Parts: sequence; C-alpha cells; structure tokens
Amino acid sequence: MRILLYGINYAPELTGIGKYTGEMCAYLAKQGHTVHVITAMPYYPRWKKDEKYRWKLWHKEVLGGVSVYRCPLYVPKNITPVRRILHEFSFVLSSVPIWIERFFSRRYDTVISVSPPFHLGFLALVYSFLRRTPVIIHMQDLQIDLARDMHMIKSRKLLDLMFAVERFVLNQCNTITTISTGMLRKIVQKGVPYSKCELLPNWVDEEMIHPLTRKESLRTLFGLNQTDQVVLYSGNLGEKQGLENILEAAKSFRHRRDVHFIVVGAGGAKQSLQEAVHRYDLHNVRFFPLQAYDDLSALLAIADVHLVMQKKSTEDLMMPSKLTSILAAGGVPLVTASKGSTIYNEITRHHMGIVVQPDNILSLTEGIKKALNTDLQVLSINARNYAEMFLSHKTIMNAWEKRLHDILYHYKLYVLVKNRGMVVRMKNETAAFWQSYAIGSQFVIAKKKLERHPTEEWSLSSPS
Repeated sequence: MRILLYGINYAPELTGIGKYTGEMCAYLAKQGHTVHVITAMPYYPRWKKDEKYRWKLWHKEVLGGVSVYRCPLYVPKNITPVRRILHEFSFVLSSVPIWIERFFSRRYDTVISVSPPFHLGFLALVYSFLRRTPVIIHMQDLQIDLARDMHMIKSRKLLDLMFAVERFVLNQCNTITTISTGMLRKIVQKGVPYSKCELLPNWVDEEMIHPLTRKESLRTLFGLNQTDQVVLYSGNLGEKQGLENILEAAKSFRHRRDVHFIVVGAGGAKQSLQEAVHRYDLHNVRFFPLQAYDDLSALLAIADVHLVMQKKSTEDLMMPSKLTSILAAGGVPLVTASKGSTIYNEITRHHMGIVVQPDNILSLTEGIKKALNTDLQVLSINARNYAEMFLSHKTIMNAWEKRLHDILYHYKLYVLVKNRGMVVRMKNETAAFWQSYAIGSQFVIAKKKLERHPTEEWSLSSPS
C-alpha cells in the first residue's frame, strides 16, 4: 500500500502523539508499504524547536524507511489559547505547498490524518475528493471538548463553530479510530455512526521496555540511595494533568528525608512548577530533563510508585500515553480517575495499580502513603502481564495493518459499485426495492472482480 499520514507531531519526539505516530509509520514501512508523512519540525513537549531543525524550512528526510516532509511552524514560548490556535494554523498553511505537490503525484491508497489538531482533516478530505482515496481520522484526544471543559476557550460562538467543523470532518471521512473505549463512546455521542468508529489503542514495545532492578536503574545517576522511596512523574508537564497537586502532596512528606518526588519531563507548565517548588521550599521535589528512549526502562525502574495525573474535566477526552510504558516496566501506577472512566475500569479490573479521586489533594496524599507502605509486588506482576497481553506493539500493529487492507478493500468495492451507476436516488418504494436488489447483485460482481485482480489500479474517471 501507499500510505500518506498527516500530523503535526512525529518522531523523533520522545513523548505523546509524535512517538506513537512515528512508531506506527516505521512499522508499516518495515512491512514493505510505502509510507510518506507530512509533519512539522519537532518541538514537543518542550515547546521549542529541536536544535537540529531550528533554522530549517521545508525539507525531506528519511526516518526508519519513511519519507518525512517537514514544514516550518510558529512555536510560542508561552502557550495561550490564541497562540496555540496560531501555532496550529501556521502548520496547516505551511503544509499547503507539500499537499499541492501530493495532489499531482502518484495516488496514495489511503490517507491518515492524526488529531489533534482537529482541523487537519480538511486537507485530507480535499485530497480524498480529488483523488478518490479513503480518509482515516485517528483521534489521540478530543481537543475541542478539552478546550471547553478546561475553560481554555470561553466563547460559545467559537466553540459552536469548532464543533461544527469537527462534525463535518468526522462525517465526511471513511473511518475514525481512537485510543480508548471512553473516547470512542464520546465520539459516537457526537452523532457519528458507530459503524465508522474503531479502537486503535496506544501500544508499547514490551521487549524494549521491561522490568529492571533498582541497581540497574538510574538511581545512582539521579543521586538517590537504593533505600530511598521514590514517587515518579515522567512525561509532559502540561495544563491537562493538574501537576500542581503533586507539590501539594509533597508538602506532607517534608519530614521524610527518605521520600523523594522526582519529576522528569518538559512542557508548558514546567517553569511555573519550578517556581512553586522554590516558593514552597520543597527540597524533596527535584526536576530532571527527558531521558533518551534507550534509558526509559532504567528511568522507570527508579520508582516505587508512578503518578499518572489527570484532571476530572479531561477524563475520557484523552488517555495518558505514559501509562503503557509504566505497565510494561512492571511499574505500579497511582492514577487520578473517577469511577466509571476507562482508566479507572482498566486499573481496577486487572488489579494493577492504585486509583484515587481526581482534583483531590487529600486523596492523592493518602494514595501515595498507601503505596509507600504496601507490598506492591502483585500489582507490579499484574501490570507487566497486562502490557504483554493487551498492549503489545507487534500484536496491535499486525491487527492495524490487516485493518488497513480491509478498509482499502471495501472502499474499492464501494467505488466499483458507484462507478457502474448503481447508486441513484429513487422516487418510490418499489423502485428502491429493485435498486437495492441490483446493488446487491452488482456488489457480488464487483467483489469477484476485485478478488481476481486485487492489485489493479481502479480508475475513477470512467463509469466502466
């Protein structure tokens, strides 16, 4: 297959959407597919362009067998709703020249548009209209719902407009995939047919990320003793997580010289968190930069408990990407989640972590105390087993590759039937009955033709 992916984040970004998108494309390329990507310069989660790309404009590079077309974009130092909108639209505008070239090059078999940003789907739909190619929208979070529920955008008219645009994109695309059952349910509630929606959960390379002992961890590098108790938060330092509650909880452990709160990562909220630590004089909270992917297992092994933070307003609108790696490393997550949410159900059903109430400092503090005073070996074993059974990179990607073939197969059948003139509007029930009978017969003919010539390039300009 020839696959075109369109998304603002991509490898070599170490966390979030870019990491998963890069791994997906690299896997498909390794299986022999031709994969092209239109994306921006790496900037996440530091919200600063990578030095290697700082002065570059439009260019092409090859990563893991994937042809990557990079576009410049505006990256704000201080993130506000207005600046974020400008940031996203700057990428859309700068990607137009690359899209124009794609319009006149060899046709792709399918286009995958990764959301957020939600409006990237527009250009993918334009390509679909011009080149008759199926479009898949992969939703890593529900961006507009998050903006509304976190009060990032307060204008009712603007929100209504954004929801209308999103609804148009979702209704016009061929398939919608998302990463959790809770998110899938919310997408269906937007009026999207359930038959168009599919689950494509985030994954983990369980061979690359695996349990290590404390002695094999980065404790020595971080200046920690083997007997210290470590509460670790690793990942994006953003506004969605409610990370200020970690500092409030850390106040309760000031008297414990053996308890350390380690924060590893980057993001828009890092500076304010560091200022708060200085203001509260919290000597038990320390910050470290993101570590190389090869060191991720050793990093995760330093922790007695891993914090997975979410605000209540973001539940089932996103899924913490860090959770997959924690589970694969045999780590024990302490998750802030409400009863009934996807993450609450998974953690409690499989007995692989501790769940506390979101936006509740007392509940968080008591959860940390419980974790530090409990034998967590059973939870650790369950976490690793869950990752191997349900989050395996190879298993999920094998299934996804097969599904891409199915999507293309059924799209070709639809095009063949449509091009034979069998889809027309009928004025009465009798005519509609015979029309459905004819379509059914023609569908069988089209299917047999496709099975005889599975690799044929089907022309869309001729009704024959």
